[in-house]
Amino acid sequence: MTKSALINALARQKGLSRKDAETVVNTVFEEISLSLENGNRVELRGFGSFGLKERRSRDGRNPKTGDKVFVDSKRVLFFKAGKELRERVDQ
Repeated sequence: MTKSALINALARQKGLSRKDAETVVNTVFEEISLSLENGNRVELRGFGSFGLKERRSRDGRNPKTGDKVFVDSKRVLFFKAGKELRERVDQ
């Protein structure tokens, strides 16, 4: 599903104008993004949670040349599906 399809579905199911539905979807995505930028976890009960993991710096390898390369530490985004979502997908 694309963002546009989500907006259309929301507008159709809830009787909103497409512009109002787009505002709702953009607001939700923006708030999730801001929360993650600030290092907070986002939990949507029944759906899943978004979080960050810290990866330490390390020595890696360039797969093409085999040379050693330094890889900086970074934060990596992850999503963990909730129990209800996992059960629905599994059926």
